[in-house]
Amino acid sequence: MSAVIPPRVVRGQTIGIVAPAGPVKLDKLRTGLARLGDAFALRLAPSITAPRAPETPSYLAASDEVRAAELMAMLADPDVRAILLARGGYGLTRILPLLDPDILRRDPKPIVGFSDATALLSWAHAAGVRGIHGPMGVQMASLPESDIAQTIAMLTDPTPLGVRRWPLASTEHAHVQGPLFAANLTLVSMLVATPWALPLRGSITVLEDVGEKPYELDRYLTHLMLAGELAKPGAVIVGDLTRCTDPNPATGVPDPQGAALATVLERLRAAGTPAATGAPIGHGDRNEPLPFGAAAVLDLTYRYFEILEPAVA
Repeated sequence: MSAVIPPRVVRGQTIGIVAPAGPVKLDKLRTGLARLGDAFALRLAPSITAPRAPETPSYLAASDEVRAAELMAMLADPDVRAILLARGGYGLTRILPLLDPDILRRDPKPIVGFSDATALLSWAHAAGVRGIHGPMGVQMASLPESDIAQTIAMLTDPTPLGVRRWPLASTEHAHVQGPLFAANLTLVSMLVATPWALPLRGSITVLEDVGEKPYELDRYLTHLMLAGELAKPGAVIVGDLTRCTDPNPATGVPDPQGAALATVLERLRAAGTPAATGAPIGHGDRNEPLPFGAAAVLDLTYRYFEILEPAVA
């Protein structure tokens, strides 16, 4: 099934704020959402402001049933024209089997998120609807204005982003035209052999991660290699690898600066996949939104990257 581009959101329309993964710090969320100004009316899922149930694990925002039901209610509400995740963390893979893709197919709307939300973007794409890999509510509190403005524009303006002036660096020569998938590396690995695995063949894949030690990044990439997935992208652009250090490596000697990036690039070379660095996405001080599944062109010889399709129609 090919994925459709959902309708644009008109300024002033409602977007739903959901927490389908980890628990949310409400004050930080409110600070982040305030950065949207008056672009949209905001509707928060009830569990975000409700007292936590004592039996809820510390790493989840609410029970699986509550998180899934709140997300489905937002998708089914005709007044809600887009979904913005409050934060990531962990928990989305737990609820994917509880989600009804027919609801999204009947009324396509963009879903915005990254990190653990990679699982939800992949679920939506498998359902036939494109989403947006981009900032979440809590992260918006600390991002530059340009990323916030671009997120609003991506939801409201059916114009392709066009050429991106990213500081790409690569020693390789490859020209790739294919679908663009920005994703969290850990989740790409975890989704293999599920109904929601990313369709990486021929793609331009942008990868980021946070809090994973170099050997853990190696583990995920080696898993992807052994599963035959790491060789599928036409090329990979590496984004932020935030706090991906090992304070106590087995050698007893601290890893050199850049060890995480060196690990990722070594595994990509071993898979024969052309790679570049310089994507301003992830858990760092930038997180430029990208249309998930949009056609794009990447030329590593000329450091040229262009997004050919919009996120909304």
